Amino acid sequence: MTEPKMTARRTAFLGALLTAVGPLSMAIYAPAMPELVTVFSSTDAAIKASLSFYFGGFAVAQLAAGAASDAFGRRPASLAFFGVYLLGGLMACFAPSVEWLLAGRLVQGIGASVGITVARAVVRDQFAGADAARIMNIMGIILGVGPALGPIVGGIVLQLFGWQAVFLVMIALGFLAIVAVVTMPETTVPDRTRARPGMIASTYGRLIVDPRFVLPSLVTGGAVGALYTQATMLPFILIQMVGLSPSQYGFAMILQTGFYFLGSVTLRLVSPRIGGHRAVVAGLVFCGIGATLMVTFSRFVEPTLLSVMVPISFTTFGIALLTPHIITVALAPFATVAGSASAMMGFIQMGAGFAMGLAGALFASPLLAYGTLLPAMQATAILSYLGYLKLCSARAN
Repeated sequence: MTEPKMTARRTAFLGALLTAVGPLSMAIYAPAMPELVTVFSSTDAAIKASLSFYFGGFAVAQLAAGAASDAFGRRPASLAFFGVYLLGGLMACFAPSVEWLLAGRLVQGIGASVGITVARAVVRDQFAGADAARIMNIMGIILGVGPALGPIVGGIVLQLFGWQAVFLVMIALGFLAIVAVVTMPETTVPDRTRARPGMIASTYGRLIVDPRFVLPSLVTGGAVGALYTQATMLPFILIQMVGLSPSQYGFAMILQTGFYFLGSVTLRLVSPRIGGHRAVVAGLVFCGIGATLMVTFSRFVEPTLLSVMVPISFTTFGIALLTPHIITVALAPFATVAGSASAMMGFIQMGAGFAMGLAGALFASPLLAYGTLLPAMQATAILSYLGYLKLCSARAN
């Protein structure tokens, strides 16, 4: 591995900013969803679909973003995709109908997809092993602050300036990301042959059948994917069923992102002593506890802020513990196609979130969907890691 072109600290801050564009574009938007039903004389299902469109665009476009970053470089790919993100923000901001809103959110998702893909690839380009995991952990700490503010900012902006201002905030975020990318050194040697359709198909085909990649990716697909799925449910549970205002909803989401921040800080303190594997095990234990509480509370307890958010706090804390090591081991064997590997991992995460978000629309109550689909995703994460451990044991023998 060549000498890093950025310090670990700079890489972490840049990676956190690029990664944050995706979740912030959901967190800022979420408080406006119930109001948009009225604004466009639409239905809950149609506005929920705007998140699914975002998820779908994000998930599929990551595959193109990863291949483009390997073929043309991290910087050019990032600039092109963030330009698309700005276009989507303008479409949504000035949407004359719900159809234009859906189209704008789809285009936003396509553009935002490059953030997490390039952020992880930039880390893998320069660092490996424990160093890479530490940087991923620092990114997690920073990310714990940003999305915590997203729902608060979205709720306040919505109440003070209206729904269009929410999209103007996203557009400003996109410009900030572009400025960061312009000042970023290129961290890979572009290989334009990787842009050929046959090469792209071969690369992704090789990844999707390699259990060293698939099993860790399913861990994040279940655990992290649940964060995306619950974003389609929580506004309707907390605002419509519990009775919070949009700004109160924003402050309530501090429980989620605050516990992610707390988990990331905890991991930074204990990881030198417990190592990556034990951190994942601890994280999955917390995810399992949260999932069990979701099943129980959604069926036997009247929905309140605490009955909904306490289980999510457990799972979010666990996700912060497990994510850095899982991402590192999944990408480690694929140095020459780090962008594509990062993209496929993100595709699995977002694809799971998208699919379960659509499945949630089939439930009569968002609370029942919350108490069924989210626990199933955490169970998938636990079983996938058990499979990964079995694979490692078999290879060792």
